[in-house]
Amino acid sequence: MYRLPVIRNLPIRYKMLLSYSTAFILSITISSAVIYSIVRDTIKANIESELKNTSAAILNMVQISASVAIKNHLRAVAEKNLEIVKYHYDFYVKGLLSETEAKNRAKGILLAQQIGVTGYIACVDSDGIMKIHPRSELEGVDFSDRAFIQDMISRKQGYIEYRWMNPGEPSPKPKALFMSYFKPWDWIINVSSYRNEFGKLVDVDDFRESILSLRFGKTGYAFILDVNGNVIVHPVLQGVNVLKEDRLPDQPVKTMLKQKNGQIMYAWRNPGETVPRQKLVHFKYMPDFKWIVATSSYIDEFYAPLQRLKKVILLAMLFSLALVLPITFIISHSITQPMQRLICRLHKGIAELRTETRLPSFGDEMERLTLYFNSFMKRLEAYSQNIHQEIAERKQVEAALRESEEKYRSVMEAVPDPILVHDTNGLVTYLNPAFTKVFGWSEKNCLGHKMVDFVEGENWEKLHQGLWNRPHANDMSSVEARCYREDGGLVHVSIRRATYRDRTGKLSGSVIVYRDVSEMKRLEKEVMDIGDRERQKFGHDLHDDLCPHLIGIVGLGTVLKRKLEARGISEAAQMEKIKELLKIAIVKCRQLARGLCPVNLVEHGLVAALRELAENVQSIFQIPCTFDCEVDVMIRDNTVATHIFRITQEAVYNAARHATPNEIQIRLTAGAGRLVLTVIDDGIGLPRCGRSEGMGLRIMDFRANMIQAALTIGPHTDGGTEVQLQMQNPVNVDNALPSSSYA
Repeated sequence: MYRLPVIRNLPIRYKMLLSYSTAFILSITISSAVIYSIVRDTIKANIESELKNTSAAILNMVQISASVAIKNHLRAVAEKNLEIVKYHYDFYVKGLLSETEAKNRAKGILLAQQIGVTGYIACVDSDGIMKIHPRSELEGVDFSDRAFIQDMISRKQGYIEYRWMNPGEPSPKPKALFMSYFKPWDWIINVSSYRNEFGKLVDVDDFRESILSLRFGKTGYAFILDVNGNVIVHPVLQGVNVLKEDRLPDQPVKTMLKQKNGQIMYAWRNPGETVPRQKLVHFKYMPDFKWIVATSSYIDEFYAPLQRLKKVILLAMLFSLALVLPITFIISHSITQPMQRLICRLHKGIAELRTETRLPSFGDEMERLTLYFNSFMKRLEAYSQNIHQEIAERKQVEAALRESEEKYRSVMEAVPDPILVHDTNGLVTYLNPAFTKVFGWSEKNCLGHKMVDFVEGENWEKLHQGLWNRPHANDMSSVEARCYREDGGLVHVSIRRATYRDRTGKLSGSVIVYRDVSEMKRLEKEVMDIGDRERQKFGHDLHDDLCPHLIGIVGLGTVLKRKLEARGISEAAQMEKIKELLKIAIVKCRQLARGLCPVNLVEHGLVAALRELAENVQSIFQIPCTFDCEVDVMIRDNTVATHIFRITQEAVYNAARHATPNEIQIRLTAGAGRLVLTVIDDGIGLPRCGRSEGMGLRIMDFRANMIQAALTIGPHTDGGTEVQLQMQNPVNVDNALPSSSYA
C-alpha cells in the first residue's frame, strides 16, 4: 500500500493524533448527518400525523355538530307542525270547522313548507298508508312494506335515517327525518331532508370558533371550503370564493377539489407577508355537506428546530475535538515512551554483543541442564502420545454418540405427534418439528422455559393426577386435555409421559408425547349429534305420526262399537276393550316421545325438563322420584342443557332399572362459579368389582367431556349410588330467584 513519505516518517504520536482526529471528525459528521436526517423525518412525520389526525377530528366534530343541528332543526319543524295540526283539530272539536275542512287546512300548511332545497313534510298512518305528500299521486298508497315505514309505525316519534329513491332517479339517496305523532287523526308527521342538502341547514357559527382556535406552529390553521371554492371557515378569507379572486392563487384549491382527500404542498402568502412560503395541507372530504376540511402548517415553522440542532451539533463537534486532542496526545505518549526505552535497551544490547568474540563458558551445569531438558522433552513426548491416543478414543466415542443422537433425533423428528423433552426442573430441552406444526410454538419460545401456561388451567389437576403424580410414569398412560396454540386457540390432545435416567440410574427428565385428537373429538361429537337428532326425529315421528294414527283408530273403534251395538252384536263389548288398550298405547307412546325429545327443555329450560323427568320416572317405574333445585337455573346454551339432561336421564333410568331403589333424588345447585347436578338412589349400589364400563356410562363420560364437566360415580354415604356432575365457571348459566323442590 502506498503511503506519503511525510506521513510515514512522522513519529507514532503524531500518526495516532492525526488518525484519531480524522476518524473522530468523520464519525461525528456522519452521526450528526444521520441524527439530522432522522430528526427531520420524525418532525415531518409528526407534523403530517398531527395534521391528518386533526383533520379527522375536525371532520368528526363538524359531522357531529351538523348532525345535532340538523336533528334539532328537523325536530323543531316537526313539533311546530304538530302544534299546527293540533290547532286545526281544536277548531274541529269546538265545532267551528268540519273534520274534513280542518284536515285540509292543516294539510295545506304542511305542504306549503319546504325543508332545505328538496326536503318536505309528509304524513302516514299506523297502517303505512300515505295520507299527505307533496306528490299527490302517492297519497293513499300503501308503503307498509318499506323498512323505514315499519320503523316509523313502531316508534311514531323520533329520528330515523334511511335511503329513498324518488321516481325517475337512478339510485336511492341517504335521507333523514324526524317524526311526531298526532293520535286523534292517526297522523305520523315526518319532516325529511336529503343528507347531501344538510349543508344548507347547518349553522356554521356552532363550530367556527372551535376550528379557528386550532393552531399548528406559529401561523398554521384549519379551514373549510365547499366544492364551489367558497371559503366556509377561515381566519381571514371568510366568505371569499378563491376561484373567483384574481389576487389569490387558485391552483391549490383546484387540486384539493379534484383529489377530495390527501395532502399537498404549495407556496402561499398570507396577508401582510412579503414573500410566499411553502405550506403543507392535509384535507378530507365530507360528501354529506360537499365540504372539504383542511389543516395547514408552514414548512419553515416546523423545521425551525433543525436550525437550532445544526448549531448544537457544530458546538458539540468543536467541544469534543478540543477534548479529544489532548487526551489522544496523552495516550500516545504513554504508549510510545515504553517503546522508546525498549528500543534503547535493544540497541545497547546489540552493541554489547558485537564487542564479544566468543560465548562465555557455563561449566557442567549446562550439561546437566541439557540432560534434564532432554529427559523432560522425552517425557513430554510420551505424554503427548498418550494424550493423542486418548483424544482419538474420545473422538470415536463422541462420533458414536453423535451418530446415536442423530439416529434418535431423526426418529423423533419423523414422528407426526408433537414431542417435548423436559429436564428434572421442568425446563424444555427439546421439541420436534411436529410440535411447532401443531401448536405453533417455536424453539425460541420453548427451549429453556417452563410450559406452565401451555395446558388449559382447568386440565392441570387431571393432568397431575393422571401423569405427574403416578409412581411409575413409564407405563405411558394417556390423559386427555386441551392445550393452547401460540395464536390462543385450543387443541384437544391425548398426553402420554415417560421418564428417562442417566448412567447412574438417576432421573434425568421426561418425554411428553401429545397426540392431536381434535378430529376424533369432532367426529365423536358429530356421531353424538346425529344420535340426538335421530332420537328427536324418532320422538317427533312417534308424537306427530303414530299418536294421531292411534287416536284415529280409537275414533274408528268408537264408530264401529256404535254400529255393532245398533245391530245387537255381542262383540261390541270387546271393541270397548280394544279402545282402552289403544288409549293405554297412546299414553305410552307419548311418554316414550317425551323421553326421546324433551319438549320442556327447549321451551321452558333445564329445570322444567328435569322436573318432568322426575314425574315421568315416578309414573313409569312407580318409584318415588324427587327433584330439588336451590335456585332456578337457566342455561342459555341448549347444547349444554341437552347434554346435562341426557346424563341425568341415563343416571335415573339406570337406577330405576338396575338398583331396585325405594327412592331416587335429583338435586341441582349453582353458585360460586360452579354448577353441580347430583342423582342419588338408595338401591343395591355398585358391584364389588367396581364401576361398570357399559355403553351408557361411556356415553355419560363422553357427554361430560363435551361440556368440559367432571363426572363422578360412586357409593353414597347412606347406601346406594351417587352420580355427580360438576361444571366449573359455567359462563352460560343464569341464576334466578330461589325455587322450591318438585316431586
